[in-house]
Amino acid sequence: MTEAQFEKLVAAWPGVTLDVKWQSHRVASVDGRMFAMLNLPGWPRAGWLHFKVDDDLFLALTEQPGIQAAAYLARAKWITVTEPRRYARGWYAASLRRAYELTARKLSKKRQRELGLPA
Repeated sequence: MTEAQFEKLVAAWPGVTLDVKWQSHRVASVDGRMFAMLNLPGWPRAGWLHFKVDDDLFLALTEQPGIQAAAYLARAKWITVTEPRRYARGWYAASLRRAYELTARKLSKKRQRELGLPA
């Protein structure tokens, strides 16, 4: 996945901001809480995508080819896609949206309403 594709998928969702962290990751956050990140070109493992998943899907996903538990973030149920070409764009769109929803759900109810998110 390219940086432009990543941005196109997530940028329009309410409360999403994009920035660069650690000089090597394009990070998507909702109201300051990270839900996905992409390794940038020019750095090791460019194109690898990391994002939050449902707790009950974490183990099943990490058993799939090209997916592993995310370093440092596995305890929070994040995965890393190490073979980005293996999965279809539609899968990424659905997975990133779900990561966004899981993270946004942790915001206060008031903030969720302000962002126009379903209760």
